[in-house]
Amino acid sequence: MNDTATDALEALERLEIRAGTVIRAEAFPEAHRPAYKLWVDFGPQVGVLTSSARITDLYDPEGLVGRQVLGATNLPPRRIGPFVSECLVMGFNTGDGVALAAPDRPVANGERLY
Repeated sequence: MNDTATDALEALERLEIRAGTVIRAEAFPEAHRPAYKLWVDFGPQVGVLTSSARITDLYDPEGLVGRQVLGATNLPPRRIGPFVSECLVMGFNTGDGVALAAPDRPVANGERLY
């Protein structure tokens, strides 16, 4: 493996991507771009983290509660207006909006993606 590939692999290994369940979701009218405020339960080791997610094109808040998602849980918190985003919920840009990334079957909250 070359140095660039090794560096990229090491960077990916440092990023903690974990499964979590959305326990609360609400509109975020103060955001500059349409977004939701999410509270995601990442299990007993990590706890509940907040996230600002620009996923309004494909989801509504009621449909998000109970949904499992993948999130990067070890990034520094980021203030977005009056809200602090503590994790980054992962998704794919589909052209119609962002589709959430999630396990294809239920896993325990907090399980790490390897």
